[in-house]
Amino acid sequence: MTLITEAHRVAMLANGQRFALEPAFDPVPVVKISAPFGRETWLLWSLETEDPDTAWGLYDFGFGTPDLGTVRIFELEAFILPFWLWFERDLSFTPSKTIGQCAEEARLRSCILA
Repeated sequence: MTLITEAHRVAMLANGQRFALEPAFDPVPVVKISAPFGRETWLLWSLETEDPDTAWGLYDFGFGTPDLGTVRIFELEAFILPFWLWFERDLSFTPSKTIGQCAEEARLRSCILA
């Protein structure tokens, strides 16, 4: 499965461009990616304009330490989990909070619950 659709790319690039002009901009996440089992989760909101394979988001590897940072889309799509499974895009994900609100909630709960 393609983790990032063209519509996601357009929205994430627009978020990245706006954030570059307005550092206080706090968008909603565009896409949620997770492991089919386990707690690894990414809420991605922006793509680097110079390198559109690098996404910004909130991530949690399941160790209770969620944080904001970057990930390479290619690496997420190419990574093979145990039992020949791959990371998945949550097709039913509908964001209801900004990335800042998600990050604050994740820090308080020690995990992403989006």
